Amino acid sequence: MKADDVFDFIVIGAGSAGSVVAGRLSEANAGSICVLEAGGHDRHLAIHVPAAVVYALNDPRMDWRFKTEPSPGTGGRALVQSRGKVLGGTGAINGHIYTRGHRTDYRDWQALGNPGWGYDDVLSFFKRNERRIGAGDDAYRGRTGPFAVTDPDETHPLCDAFMDAAESIGIKRNADYNGAVQEGISYVQRSVHRGRRVSPARAFLLPVRKRGNTDIRTHALVRRLILEGNRVAGVCYQRDGRDHVVRARREVILSAGSVGSPHILQLSGIGAPDDVKPCGVTVRQALQGVGANLQDHYAARMVLDIQGVRTINERSHGMALAWEALRYLATRKGALALTPTLVYCFAKSDPWLERGDLQISFTPASYPGGIWTGLDRFPGATMACWQQRPYSRGYVRLRSGDFRDAPIIQPNYLQDERDQAAIVEAMKLARKIAAAQPFARHVLRERWPGAECQTDAGLLEHARNTGNSTYHLIGTCKMGPVSDKMAVVGADLKLHGLEGLRIADASIMPSMPAANTNAPSLMIGERAADFILTCG
Repeated sequence: MKADDVFDFIVIGAGSAGSVVAGRLSEANAGSICVLEAGGHDRHLAIHVPAAVVYALNDPRMDWRFKTEPSPGTGGRALVQSRGKVLGGTGAINGHIYTRGHRTDYRDWQALGNPGWGYDDVLSFFKRNERRIGAGDDAYRGRTGPFAVTDPDETHPLCDAFMDAAESIGIKRNADYNGAVQEGISYVQRSVHRGRRVSPARAFLLPVRKRGNTDIRTHALVRRLILEGNRVAGVCYQRDGRDHVVRARREVILSAGSVGSPHILQLSGIGAPDDVKPCGVTVRQALQGVGANLQDHYAARMVLDIQGVRTINERSHGMALAWEALRYLATRKGALALTPTLVYCFAKSDPWLERGDLQISFTPASYPGGIWTGLDRFPGATMACWQQRPYSRGYVRLRSGDFRDAPIIQPNYLQDERDQAAIVEAMKLARKIAAAQPFARHVLRERWPGAECQTDAGLLEHARNTGNSTYHLIGTCKMGPVSDKMAVVGADLKLHGLEGLRIADASIMPSMPAANTNAPSLMIGERAADFILTCG
């Protein structure tokens, strides 16, 4: 075996958490590192121009384009589940939003038997990787990290009217939802700086090339983990049609995401025997929780026809788009520098609740079928509504023993009645805001689901038949103590029952934070690197 096939650390996956882990280990000169990324490089313009994300999604060069299984909660539809297929992972093709979640979300993680994961514990790791450019209390915000977080470069009169309308019905403006208080309404904070996406790979991983201690291998699709006795000793992967083996002296860090990580474990014989054996894979370590506990935010979208103000739709076609392209090239500003969502509202379905349970996003644009695949040609706006902490649980399972076959993904959207009630309440609240002044004067009509849809049952049916994923998959290798039979890793992120393997990505989240999952995943990467560097 060649010497360059043995490294101190192997990081599987160059997504948000994996990029942080590899970058921090390299920065600390902790040893030699091999990064295995199944996708390719991140050079495509659709990755780096913020508004062009609508063209990155569903492009097989950048997106795995997984499909969920049909379910009653989706009206029998199978949904595309986008996952990044490039350096930076899903953090390279997401909607750019930076949201940490509510402080009590991390209290919940700690209460589930994960010491050191309370809000006061994780705050320093959020701050460590963040470079907040804009308003914020430095008690909560980081100013010197590699990952830039900014406010939109331009405001929009329709966004301002929407927020004023929310204030008129009692929802307060919040200058910083990543600070002391999450509830309220505001412009989003985003991972865009000087008109370009801030990718996890660009912020944390690619700078390591200067140091010479990290080998980044793209198009490296993992077949299985190599187990020697009770230890994960390396990785078998395929590249250019040939099988390769790379070994780890110290650790393998699995950061392939909430679909990829359980899939790799199951292919390696680590998982629930009933999931693994039927696919012809020998069970090496029985762990019932591998692939279980899948959670996602499921959004119902409402589309409005707008009058009296120009929306982004009109700026995205013909000569207007040509002008926006010239403006972007000259200034890195304009419609092409905007994110697909511009306003976030965190609210409560009941004022007596300790924390918000509803989320509404707003943007002065609309998308055919409510999916980011382009922009409509009429003046439009979109309100997207979801339950912040879904109760429905699904799974990721092997489809076959062939590593090239995508796994079965079944989120079971809206299976729990509490999720059904919450999404209906969120849609009703969105309508209440849209009907309040000064926003109401701009609404010509509600195009989707339409004024004829007035009952709770009708709204729920709209959510089932037209709703979609927000691509916030978590939980399939959940963190918890050994006494929890569904836990896969401990609080130190080490796999239960085997040595030499940690998992660091969104799959370890035991419950959903009230957040887009990129910021928490970056934090998990920081936490994992710190465990390795300080505890070994």
